[in-house]
Amino acid sequence: MTQDTSTAHVSMDLGEDYPEIRESVRRICADFPGSYWREKDEKEAYPSEFVQAMTEAGFLAALIPEEYGGAGLPLRAAGVILEEIHASGANAGATHAQMYTMGSVLRHGTPAQKDKYLPRIASGELRLQAFGVTEPTSGTDTTKLKTRAVREGDEYVINGQKIWTSRALYSDLMLLLARTTPIEQVAKKSEGLSVFLVDMRKAVGNGMTIRPIKAMINHNTTEVFFDNLRIPADSLVGPEGKGLKVILDGMNAERILVSHESLGDAKWFIRTATKYANERVVFDRPIGKNQGIQFPIAKSYAQTQAAELMLRKAAALFQAGQPCGEFANLSKLLTAEAAWEAGEACMQTHGGFAFAREYDVERKWREARVQRTAPISTNLILSYVAEHVLGLPRSY
Repeated sequence: MTQDTSTAHVSMDLGEDYPEIRESVRRICADFPGSYWREKDEKEAYPSEFVQAMTEAGFLAALIPEEYGGAGLPLRAAGVILEEIHASGANAGATHAQMYTMGSVLRHGTPAQKDKYLPRIASGELRLQAFGVTEPTSGTDTTKLKTRAVREGDEYVINGQKIWTSRALYSDLMLLLARTTPIEQVAKKSEGLSVFLVDMRKAVGNGMTIRPIKAMINHNTTEVFFDNLRIPADSLVGPEGKGLKVILDGMNAERILVSHESLGDAKWFIRTATKYANERVVFDRPIGKNQGIQFPIAKSYAQTQAAELMLRKAAALFQAGQPCGEFANLSKLLTAEAAWEAGEACMQTHGGFAFAREYDVERKWREARVQRTAPISTNLILSYVAEHVLGLPRSY
């Protein structure tokens, strides 16, 4: 087993941190109650008003440095924003990508790309919410993706298909991963992939086609087709052929941020279940008096508290510049499982009423379930821990 000795001097806060941010997010979310989200869910509509409110408050620019017009906040602060959105009963699916996809441009973009795009993303003039990586045939085996980008003079010509590209219809820019060198021509299969920042305002209808996918949750997801799409050569982000490293560089931040959403879901479920258990009277007594109701909620609370500690550790390590891959992955695993168990407890507490949309339980239950699958599944995390933390043989 590998032992981590690099974290001895990294500290983290306990208790409620960033109270001003939390309160501000709660006030915004109060203007978008359950009825708002139910309507969007039923119509499979994009929550434009909520996204605009979060943009105007500056929260979607939380991680963009001040020199580019952002807030320059730590990762934990950005996570708190997402946590409070979910803990308030809302959903950050339409906003979270705006926070972390810009990281590839910030860390690997040219000075010209940063100057051109980051201030406009920070102000809300441009939306960078589309992330084109997954493909129908390769799934999580990213090295075998088939979308090709071929250099022709001052342009790249792109052909291929992406799937589960959420918010593509509501984004101005897309971060796209494509193969620039055929896999049979590279020494390592992880090489030959490149990242591009695609201006979708010019691309749609000129080689890019977007089709919505109806899904269990309202994440406005799509499939995207590329048919001889031509983009300027300066759309390349980072070195050609090293795109997988560019993408992986932001994975820990993504997992830590998304884990905050699951944490918020778990807290919402626990608070909602507890309130209902105290108010619902059956056989002349609150159902919360029954241990069959109490124990699942209490257990979920314990799981949530433990998951939050792991998440805070991951965020503290990330902010300190320490290796945090193990803890980012564990946070993703533990918070997703805590949210799911809390969701189950909330569903059982509400009984038949859990299936009535007006209570929002079934909507949040559906939304919480996706975190066990995306952006990385619990099985892949377990595989990572087994191989890279425990030193067990590679399973594939």
